[in-house]
Amino acid sequence: QVQLVESGGGLVQAGGSLRLSCAASGRTFSRDAMGWFRQAPGKEREIVASIRWSGDNAYYADSVKGRFTISTDNAKNTVYLQMNSLKPEDTAVYYCAAGRAVVAVYDYWGQGTQVTVSS
Repeated sequence: QVQLVESGGGLVQAGGSLRLSCAASGRTFSRDAMGWFRQAPGKEREIVASIRWSGDNAYYADSVKGRFTISTDNAKNTVYLQMNSLKPEDTAVYYCAAGRAVVAVYDYWGQGTQVTVSS
């Protein structure tokens, strides 16, 4: 089992920044890929960014490229999502997930953290 706890969400004005954190515990060695997803009201969940614990193979959705940065701190078993130049359309519940890169399946999920960007 892998437990994931997100933090760092909140309300920010457009153009502002937030940093989300995802603390992982349990059998973290069993999952080599970490991802951030988001779900806005009335929309499907979408991937925002992903990375391997090694720090390699960072991926970003086109909508966030150049604005968001995903990173890992293996010593703390924590994954971060630095979000800059936030837009109202970034408003969503953001979820951290752990999975296996080889099959691109995420099977452990956090509880989510709300990010609201006001215009």
